[in-house]
Amino acid sequence: MKLTKLLPVGAALTLLPTFALAQETAPGFDEIGPYIMTTLLFLIGGFLVFWMAAGFAMLEAGLVRSKNVSMQLTENIALFSVASLMYWLVGFNLMYPGEFNGFFAFNFVPTTLEPVGLAAADASLDYASVASDFFFQLMFVAATASIVSGALAERIKLWPFLVFVVVLTGLMYPISGSWQWGGGWLSELGFSDFAGSTIVHSVGGWAALAGALILGPRLGKYKDGKTVPMPGSNLALATLGTFILWMGWFGFNGGSQLAAGTVGDITDIGRIFANTNMAAASGAVAALILTQLVYGKVDLTMVLNGALAGLVSITAEPLAPSMFGALLTGAVGGVIVVFTVPLLDKLKIDDVVGAIPVHLFAGIWGTLAVAFYTGNWGAQITGIIAYGVFTFVISLVVWSLLKAVMGIRVSEEAEINGLDTSEMGMEAYPEFSNG
Repeated sequence: MKLTKLLPVGAALTLLPTFALAQETAPGFDEIGPYIMTTLLFLIGGFLVFWMAAGFAMLEAGLVRSKNVSMQLTENIALFSVASLMYWLVGFNLMYPGEFNGFFAFNFVPTTLEPVGLAAADASLDYASVASDFFFQLMFVAATASIVSGALAERIKLWPFLVFVVVLTGLMYPISGSWQWGGGWLSELGFSDFAGSTIVHSVGGWAALAGALILGPRLGKYKDGKTVPMPGSNLALATLGTFILWMGWFGFNGGSQLAAGTVGDITDIGRIFANTNMAAASGAVAALILTQLVYGKVDLTMVLNGALAGLVSITAEPLAPSMFGALLTGAVGGVIVVFTVPLLDKLKIDDVVGAIPVHLFAGIWGTLAVAFYTGNWGAQITGIIAYGVFTFVISLVVWSLLKAVMGIRVSEEAEINGLDTSEMGMEAYPEFSNG
């Protein structure tokens, strides 16, 4: 209508065939819809998983003592930023190299995005935009690094920790991730890990376990054969962090459907959301009941970690189970936490926030549980062993090198006074500096 008002009638009529041709050749929603919807899924899922970085920060800040809170918060924002740079620089293309030998891809090139204003004819309409895929996958590698920071809190130096994050996010995680999600040898074997109980969570747990062994426990944690409690500074923050992680997990698992262009895909995403929530709830309830039975009182930190363990457990397969199956999977995760937290203390392995029981042990359980649906126990066990050996051995080597070259642990005086003053020069709670 506007053209006929602005142009002479004859000129407007000559444009009509062009408009008709454009209308005929423009792709319809049936053609571009799956690309658009899957891209939106990655973007929405990605920023939900990004919010998990806040959840990890709040959880860890609440579970460390007040004299170490600034340090813990600094580690969390720094590790996310370092992971973002390293995954762009080399990680994404190492993890998703296309054709490779199935074990390692020599694809050390930065990620490049589509040009501005990409035309439908130039897009890969069978999937999603590279930018959205990169953004979504980046959030997973950052979560892996966050697992390590909580376990090693209150005694590790900042810069050696960040050097380890460079290696973990730029090389270790992408290489092992390519074995399954990049179409490598584990994928061909039939190993299944829907959203990363092993590829993300157990990898972070193995790296944390290696670091805890090299680093040693906090001063005074184990004395005269007993474990000395070191309560966190703010359980309200820890609870908030757990709820944020719970919310972010809907993007973590739901986005891992990797498609949203059909009725089936969208329905499956809804199913994943429901199962994810059920597993978290049952993990929390299992820990709630079990701590009452074992200790005579409910332990809030165990309940929080029970919910997280339920989430980690269902992450390997949130689609196939019924809601009752998700309940059982999550509940077992909650039980695992209650028994493995004191087990680590008996072994004098100091894990400040319970990251190893939650992410490593519950991750192993969740990955094994997949075989109840696939029947391929051999592939699941092989994958668990492969990720464990690779990550644990390489992490031991890297931590040992860092210890020899830079030193990874603060001095006794610094640890006693708190890392906020020794490493940061600022305190999170200056009015309570003796926390």
